[in-house]
Amino acid sequence: MLHILTIQLTSMNNILVTGGNGQLGSELRDIAPNYQDYNFLFTDVKDLDITNHTAVAAFIENNNITIILNCAAYTAVDKAESEPELADAINHLAVANFAQIAKDNNIKLVHISTDYVFDGTNHKPYVETDTPNPKSVYGQTKLDGELAMQQINPANSIIIRTSWVYSKFGNNFVKTMLRLAETRDEISVVADQIGTPTNAADLAEAILNILPQISNETVELFHYSNEGVCSWYDFAKAIFEIGNIKVKVNTIESSQYPTLADRPFYSVLNKSKINETYQLEISYWRDSIVKCLNMI
Repeated sequence: MLHILTIQLTSMNNILVTGGNGQLGSELRDIAPNYQDYNFLFTDVKDLDITNHTAVAAFIENNNITIILNCAAYTAVDKAESEPELADAINHLAVANFAQIAKDNNIKLVHISTDYVFDGTNHKPYVETDTPNPKSVYGQTKLDGELAMQQINPANSIIIRTSWVYSKFGNNFVKTMLRLAETRDEISVVADQIGTPTNAADLAEAILNILPQISNETVELFHYSNEGVCSWYDFAKAIFEIGNIKVKVNTIESSQYPTLADRPFYSVLNKSKINETYQLEISYWRDSIVKCLNMI
């Protein structure tokens, strides 16, 4: 059901948030009342078929949208291996739709992408100019979405790659660990995949804070996650330590936990560009887990 949060009626700042019931969309909805200059329209798959160019164009015109925050994505990484066409429609073709509509109507577009566009063979944090080389259908479709947006090139638009997203909303690694801890004394977690968790609440706040500053003639690419580096094992250990939950966490290698889709072994993102461009204060990953657990 379409959710319209009207805070201050103005035709100048109507924001369409796609993926409105996802982790990032839900966090944006949560803080929307703090941003009085915007009217937010939150949609999900039942409200708007983002793969239908005509439907999207009509929705944007009818609601006088001036900013698009595309938080919608096909994120079932393993399932995408058997549903490549659906993943491509949502992660690639829909992004092309938004980019063309944004260009035609002078609309600001913020699109969310992923660390999975990289193959994970780096030994230092990835910068925006590093060459992507996705290892999965999910990663490839997300990269194709980026490339389509860059080719169409709507002004005043940016792509934000993020990683290991979790939230007090939805299903995610934090929620999974807490659920497993209810019935198990011991949990095994992979220790050879390295990255950085991202609290969707922090990302949501960052997006709304940088919106007024976005002014660029060509599509700009940025990386955003929380600060610091860890493995999934470290992440799990931190959740239980911070939550004061008594569970033994064992390390395993990725080869002992096979998945349909390959994951990058190293996908730490360098945040220097977004920091310098928008003067963001980014929280350390452990500190952000504290905030999330306090809300859960």
